Amino acid sequence: MVPDEAHQYLGVIRLLHHFRWTWIGLIAVDNDNGDRFLQSMVSLLSQNKICPSFILRTPKNTYEDELIITLYRFQEQYPVLVASKATVYVVYGEHPTLHILRILLYASENLPLGGKVWIVTSHWDFESLSVQKFWDIETFHGAISFTVHSSQPPGFQNFLQIIRPFWAPGDGFIQEFWEQAFSCSLMTSNLLEENERLCTGDEKLESIPGILFEMSMTGHSYNVYNAAYAVAHALNAIYLSRIKHGRLSDGGRKVLQKLHPWQLHHFLRGMSFNNSAGDTVHFNENGELVEGFDVTNWITFSNGSFIRGKVGRLDPHASQGQELTLNDNLIVWHRSFNQVLPLSVCSDNCYPGYSKTKKEGEKFCCYDCISCPEGMISDQMDMDACVKCPDDHYSSKDKKQCIPKLITYLSYKEPLGIILVILAISFSVVITLVLGTFKKFQDTPIVKANNRSLTYILLISLLLCFLCSFLFIGQPGKVTCCLQQITFGSIFSVALSTVLAKTITVILAFMATKPGSSARKWVGKKTTNSVIIFCSLIQAGICTLWLSTSPPFPDTDMHSLNEEIILKCNEGSSAMFYYVVGYLGFLAIISLTVAFFARKLPDSFNEAKFITFSMLVFCSVWLSFIPTYLSTKGKSMVAVEIFSILFSTAGLLGCIFFPKCYIIILRPEMNNREQLMKRGKRKGSFSG
Repeated sequence: MVPDEAHQYLGVIRLLHHFRWTWIGLIAVDNDNGDRFLQSMVSLLSQNKICPSFILRTPKNTYEDELIITLYRFQEQYPVLVASKATVYVVYGEHPTLHILRILLYASENLPLGGKVWIVTSHWDFESLSVQKFWDIETFHGAISFTVHSSQPPGFQNFLQIIRPFWAPGDGFIQEFWEQAFSCSLMTSNLLEENERLCTGDEKLESIPGILFEMSMTGHSYNVYNAAYAVAHALNAIYLSRIKHGRLSDGGRKVLQKLHPWQLHHFLRGMSFNNSAGDTVHFNENGELVEGFDVTNWITFSNGSFIRGKVGRLDPHASQGQELTLNDNLIVWHRSFNQVLPLSVCSDNCYPGYSKTKKEGEKFCCYDCISCPEGMISDQMDMDACVKCPDDHYSSKDKKQCIPKLITYLSYKEPLGIILVILAISFSVVITLVLGTFKKFQDTPIVKANNRSLTYILLISLLLCFLCSFLFIGQPGKVTCCLQQITFGSIFSVALSTVLAKTITVILAFMATKPGSSARKWVGKKTTNSVIIFCSLIQAGICTLWLSTSPPFPDTDMHSLNEEIILKCNEGSSAMFYYVVGYLGFLAIISLTVAFFARKLPDSFNEAKFITFSMLVFCSVWLSFIPTYLSTKGKSMVAVEIFSILFSTAGLLGCIFFPKCYIIILRPEMNNREQLMKRGKRKGSFSG
């Protein structure tokens, strides 16, 4: 007649989840039923990430000798119970559990328990011994229980209002109850004890505190009521069955006298009927009552009365996760909570942006909260681990949400891009002016003395070096990515090859001035052109191999910067990129070495010393480029490379050509053959 008790365990779990209570106390009666309850609940709690703070066993009966021992044991455990941070106590109780628990709490009243939320099973009832009717029940105010559904049969209230103790003289139960409930005696003799009052028999049951007697039919009584109806329907079914099969005897008067109790089972299975309260009572094929539980909220008052408030329903046959329905607004909590939802956790909640980390040596419900690392978030309370953002998102500062990354590249519209464009244009204008100056004064001795063809090749290659920096600015594309490094490497190799050729020209010119020197046959355009072509072809071969094997391509970098997606050119092969840069470094070192040894050669205008300075600047720029390039990220890497291109090119331009421009423009009197001859005679040589 009672729904399967195991359904209540699921209801307790759903209730704990609903209110996010993860740290609870377990109290069970000390018998086999209590053992089964604890075994089932501990397993369910662990599966649902809920921890028992403590487990307390209450005695199974009220025998005085055992109760004294139990009280002593309980008082030893009570400080642990009070010290627990658990606010919610789940109680498995049988018939005497409440008044035994009240005795234990009353005996330990020197250690006040404070406001708690009591969750109790259907066997629990607010019944007490007569001696307890004046004890405060405030402790259980706001308790929540799973109770068997009950209704009020018609006439039941009237019956309770008119019942009297003398109606059934042989019924000792009602007379004993009457005396205890009203603290009087039904004795008609004059042998009353001192201070004992005589019952009139007209006392009203509704005047008794609800803790001793309820005026409504409880779930347990309703089960008995329905059981009587079920047996009656089963007997009627048997009677009709025997009439149908002609098995009546003695005119049908003795048919029911020959029944055995077990013969009712067949007729109870699958039975369904409506009782006088208007409820449908239904049994399944296993003879189990198909019914759920009401979720009841107990509201107590100072006079010992209470109200059962229905706040929800537990339907074990509902879809998974929907078994429990609650109306939170109807629930009344213990007065100490000021009607604020109680918390029952071992550790404070971890808010979004944080995740849980277990405390060593404690249960998994006890944890610390740590902030999510960069790139990860938690958007819910009490997350076990942070969640990684997608590659194209980054975590907000509070680590609560993922934000889409901005797509960036070195643009013409941003300040850094504008500065680089202005520098490149400025240097290009300057070198164009230098080229124009040398072209205008190409027949002057100082221009002719420094090999005009090499000068023009060098100036044009330097101009192209300035202009190639524009390939690195703007959104990367397939063509621009291929042209960036290839163009830069090829043009710079021509420039450095020309510088090397000019240095070699200075040395050969000096050697050719010596009588009988065989170096005269090497002086001329053939040698210089061969040096430029040979050195440039090596770089061209490296670039061709690069393009044919693993060419650069447009790519996105989502990881270098937290908040940006960088559009960049992927080198394709990092090794080939460093081969190109390494070869430029090799040419620069060769040019620097040759120019360094030729710097003190006597000459009317020794260009080797200026080439030495220019190569020192060039090497310094590119030596600082490598660590700077590797240590920067995103578009800053591109900016570093452009700066290196511009300033290394500007170094070559300034150190080699500005001294000549100074003489051509500001000291034209020195730009004549006589002055050069005088300088040559003083130094003993003449440059070719």
